Amino acid sequence: MYNLSCYNPGSFILVGIPGLEKFHIWIGIPFCVIYVLALVGNCTLLYLIAVEHSLHEPMFFFLAMLATTDLILSTATVPKLLTNLWLHSQEITFSGCLTQMFFLHFSFVVDSAILLAMAFDRYVAICFPLRYTTILTPQVIIKLAASIVVRSFSVILPDVFLLKRLPFCGTRIIPHTYCEHIGVARLASADISINIWYGFSVPLMTVISDVIIIAVSYTFILRAVFQLSSQGARQKALSTCGSHVCVILMFYTPAFFSILAHRFGHSVPRNVLILFANLYVAIPPALNPIVYGVKTKQIQDKFILLFSLKKTQ
Repeated sequence: MYNLSCYNPGSFILVGIPGLEKFHIWIGIPFCVIYVLALVGNCTLLYLIAVEHSLHEPMFFFLAMLATTDLILSTATVPKLLTNLWLHSQEITFSGCLTQMFFLHFSFVVDSAILLAMAFDRYVAICFPLRYTTILTPQVIIKLAASIVVRSFSVILPDVFLLKRLPFCGTRIIPHTYCEHIGVARLASADISINIWYGFSVPLMTVISDVIIIAVSYTFILRAVFQLSSQGARQKALSTCGSHVCVILMFYTPAFFSILAHRFGHSVPRNVLILFANLYVAIPPALNPIVYGVKTKQIQDKFILLFSLKKTQ
């Protein structure tokens, strides 16, 4: 019976942010505000893209995918964080922990793939403007979207089975606010070298390959832009990439910083790493709609039109 309970643990305890327990209520307030902003911003973006026929273009389809993934990412983590900080609801079932971990890592890999697809969209739009509609047909867009989901699912699903095979006979206290693969695996009473190898190398190499291809795409884009004779044409071409570059920086910079901090930042306090990890899953989903709303004129115009119509009614 003891061995069976090891392989089928009932629940885990998420301790929250160790060392900052007396500030938990106050820490929860900005996270709640950020989460509400993410919900409102991404839902508004999805609504505008759905109802406005002028936004039924490949770039905005990928943007709708990004907004959906951001909603999944923030909803998988922030509500549980708030119940932990405010209601002291620290317990999470083993199946709930696996589900949270899957959607957390799945969203990260999907986001990376969507940013790669958006870079390809900008590459075609700027380098082959006359062939844009013939290259990025609806069939091609659907195939790209399906490949993004299938690839991400295939990369992350093994994490679930790698954790399910492990016995958890010792402590079941997770020093974090959410379940992530390596953090849960470290509680196991068995060798976790396969978890460490797969958990770090495969998703990381997937994301790094995305970054390399995005960098190559923008090398060709910049070369094409600077070959344009008109200064106005250059500025217009670069402005169409501005919002995408901002989102890329917001997504990859803190992600790689967090990975490096966990790997090499042994002198960094644990609560600082946990706080930063929570900011990483909360802030980009809230900022992405704002960035695209400010930088993309079509969305900005439709947003203003939407609220001006509501005021006149």
